[in-house]
Amino acid sequence: MHELAMVRSIYDVINEKIKEYGVKKVKEVKLIVGELTGVEDMTMKSCFEIYVQATPIEGASLVIERVPVKVRCRICGNEFETKIPFSQCGVCAKKSFQIIAGKEFYIESLDVE
Repeated sequence: MHELAMVRSIYDVINEKIKEYGVKKVKEVKLIVGELTGVEDMTMKSCFEIYVQATPIEGASLVIERVPVKVRCRICGNEFETKIPFSQCGVCAKKSFQIIAGKEFYIESLDVE
């Protein structure tokens, strides 16, 4: 359950911003999460809800926006979205890829009072 470690990191960043800007209450946290991170949405939300209890973040909704896996074929340069296991390139039929999207994990925005 690496979601708990991720929630700790999120909390630390949010807490720093709360202090920096004098925020009293966080209403919403929007995360960008790539499909390759292995993050389970429900587990992440449960860990978040528990971890932020008795803080200015308590009660904030956690919105998770998913980023699909996108790769670039190293043979022909074709870029396309794929699932795991990776499919072959639709242009040259090879399976040699560079991952260009899907590993993201960051806070996109905070809605605060």
